[in-house]
Amino acid sequence: MNARIMGSGKETVILAHGYGGDQSVWDKILPYLAQCCRVLVFDWCFSGAVAHLNLFDPDRYSSFDAFADDLIALVQELNLSPSVFIGHSVSGMIGCVASTKRPDLFKRLILLGASPRYRSPLSLSLSLSLSQT
Repeated sequence: MNARIMGSGKETVILAHGYGGDQSVWDKILPYLAQCCRVLVFDWCFSGAVAHLNLFDPDRYSSFDAFADDLIALVQELNLSPSVFIGHSVSGMIGCVASTKRPDLFKRLILLGASPRYRSPLSLSLSLSLSQT
């Protein structure tokens, strides 16, 4: 996931890019945040910046849950909880799912242009089956 931690401080901030981007979208604000916080940037497996594109399994990543599990594993591995999570676009919803699964890992969520709606595969299939009756 090309994870990098910069800066120091008591507060930890996680910056998660949106679809079609990579961690470089945070380059302009990263130096300022790193002056007062510990900052984690990383690339999702769908990012072109990830060297091994074969890491993306379309079946596994058919819902936000797999991405949320990756985020949880990264936060746990780097011992960064509780953190402030800043998610752009799809990362905002991934952060919401991750914080629902493990609220102890996240102090605050900041969502930038995130979709206001999350549908799990189960709720989507229920909606489809109900609409056909």
